[in-house]
Amino acid sequence: MLTYELKKAPGVPLYEALYRCIRGDILSGALASGEKLPSKRALAQHLEVSKITVETAYSQLLAEGYICSREKVGYFVEAVERPVRREAPAAPAALPQQTPPMLDLTRSGTEQFPFSVWSRLQREVMLDYGEELLQPLPHQGIPELRRAIARHLSDFRGMDADPENILIGAGTDFLYNLLIQLLGRDKVYAVEEPGYGKIRKIYAAGGVSCIAAPLDDRGVRPDALLDADVLHFSPSHHFPTGLVTPVGRRQELLAWARKKQGWIIEDDYDSEFRFDAHPMPAMQSLDHERVIYMNSFSKTLAPSIRISYMVLPEKLMQQFKQRLGFYSCTVASFEQYTLARFLSRGHFEKHINRMRKFYRTRRNRIVSLLHSCHFASRIQILEQDAGLHFLVKVDTPLSDADLTARLAEAGIRIRAVSDYYHLPAGEDRHLFLVNYSVLDEAALEEALRRLPERL
Repeated sequence: MLTYELKKAPGVPLYEALYRCIRGDILSGALASGEKLPSKRALAQHLEVSKITVETAYSQLLAEGYICSREKVGYFVEAVERPVRREAPAAPAALPQQTPPMLDLTRSGTEQFPFSVWSRLQREVMLDYGEELLQPLPHQGIPELRRAIARHLSDFRGMDADPENILIGAGTDFLYNLLIQLLGRDKVYAVEEPGYGKIRKIYAAGGVSCIAAPLDDRGVRPDALLDADVLHFSPSHHFPTGLVTPVGRRQELLAWARKKQGWIIEDDYDSEFRFDAHPMPAMQSLDHERVIYMNSFSKTLAPSIRISYMVLPEKLMQQFKQRLGFYSCTVASFEQYTLARFLSRGHFEKHINRMRKFYRTRRNRIVSLLHSCHFASRIQILEQDAGLHFLVKVDTPLSDADLTARLAEAGIRIRAVSDYYHLPAGEDRHLFLVNYSVLDEAALEEALRRLPERL
């Protein structure tokens, strides 16, 4: 007979405690296969618990296959595979603690998120929609948000976007994968060289071929696209160089797309922060049939707000509905309704204008600090008056890798433009990125003061 001294753990019902004890004995071999268990009444009397407690524990063991019941005979232990006992692995050696850098010029992010406005709109959405927020969503996203995005694109990017051709998704990574399925895995994708390496990784993981699209001083070279079917690039603000593709080169690339019956994916990420003029019209405004426009609110609002969107040519949207319309929308309705009101009531425009002023002031102060440091004569600041980073050209005999390592030893983390080449970049360009969106100016000043005269 089982001889448990049943002790009730905090928050664990008696039947659960009994079930765990019996299951543990079966798995450990203390109860052998085929062994008969005591009757419910006998075990209840022995443990001084109610018969229903034992009955519930036995029922759970029956349901999971640990025991079986034979009518008018009783309960018996089933044959189950018992886990092999293994010695506990030795605790891994503690990793050495890495000292955080004094100054990290690789970090990017956003500041001054409008919490008060956002939370007020969230409360409104909860009150106005209630249980409707729990209902299934349209596959493309809620109409209110798509209409608000279309108005925003018309006002600020010169686009005549039909809300019916807008598709909402949780981050651009998800949308890239949708495009791979929509355009086909037999296509060859050209991506900027240098460029944001994650894009190439996503396409490679999606099973499509990628080739490099090298840049000159006007953007992607059309003569490099002979073997490509799809071009993914950022004409309004290239990363990492900050280059803006002029209208003449844009027209050349559109001519390539029309002749090749190919597609251009216009990645407009980070285009809102332009300081010297109004943002350039989007390339999609020049051609509605060959250009797929993509953008995200992760950079302009916060990285955790995973709301991105793309504007598809009408032909592609029809194909999407026919072939991929079974996909559910990946952004919660609560966030979509909140963002729709944030856009339609002018809060987004105010936020962008406020942040342009904030970041322009910060950038100017950082540029001033660099111009006044003790090695200012050896650096040249290359600004494109857009985005949240700029480039610094350093006059040094060291290679990019050696200079990066030397700065890391001094507590400064920085990346070179040569790090963003997929193919060998050739000779070192001595160009480095300064991300200033979340840069601590006091830390920069202290780091510059501590840098040795020679690096």
